[in-house]
Amino acid sequence: MARTRKAATATAVHIRALLPSLQPSMRQVAEQVLADTTATATLTVTELAVASGVSEATVIRFCKAIGFAGYPQLRLALAAEAGRAEGADRKSVPGDIEPGDNLARIVEKITFADARAVEETGSQLDLAALARVIEAMVQAQRVDLYGVGASAFVALDFQHKLLRIGRVTFHSADTHVALTSAALLRPGDVAIGISHTGTTTDTIDSLTEAGSHGATTVALTNFPLSPLALTAEHVLTTAARETTFRSGAMASRLAQLTVVDCLFVGVAQRTYGKTLAALDATRTAVGTRHTSTRR
Repeated sequence: MARTRKAATATAVHIRALLPSLQPSMRQVAEQVLADTTATATLTVTELAVASGVSEATVIRFCKAIGFAGYPQLRLALAAEAGRAEGADRKSVPGDIEPGDNLARIVEKITFADARAVEETGSQLDLAALARVIEAMVQAQRVDLYGVGASAFVALDFQHKLLRIGRVTFHSADTHVALTSAALLRPGDVAIGISHTGTTTDTIDSLTEAGSHGATTVALTNFPLSPLALTAEHVLTTAARETTFRSGAMASRLAQLTVVDCLFVGVAQRTYGKTLAALDATRTAVGTRHTSTRR
């Protein structure tokens, strides 16, 4: 059955998210489509097959693998999105930084890519899944956060936010400590694993351990069919593009922080009175740690 997709979700974002899970031949089609989505919308199935170096049957299988009934539906989606982009007259800046780029060009490319990652993450975020995770967090006695490398910074930021509003939250980038904490979770607790690729074994193992003890498990990843996503009950996806000098650390982190902020504000809104009281108390506690600007 063809996947029902939100109108605001760019097809290219969806294809990039599924890219690692596609078979090699279908990945060739995906890469050809992603190279120029507007041009692809003008190609026949035969032309796309030739350009991709595969058979027409592979193109059809690719379309079905990404949720379309067939190639005509993919072409229509790409054409519609190209028309919306043209109508909006959006500025387009290539994402990869080239050896000859000057500093102004580098800044332009980085800021454009970061802004696009946040925007595309918001547009494709599954609101129903987001609401379920917020509800689980509101009801939870404890929340565990798992993430290593660049994702550890996101988990630490999330922990700080939740602690500020009185939510019992744990995070450690040490895998042994994370596994120990996961083993002590119980039904009703929430465990959130954060990994851009969704293939980080430390995070997968911790989330699996938490789930084995009945905790509600959540994956925050860029790839909905990644091992981490398949481990979790609920999946929240980002839409960040990695480029030559920015792998795993910049746009992906901002996209993850966007989802984290949505979760945090959702929990804070649901516990409004307690949240305000906790923010006042914690603000007072740390207030003395700032130097006075008054003379």
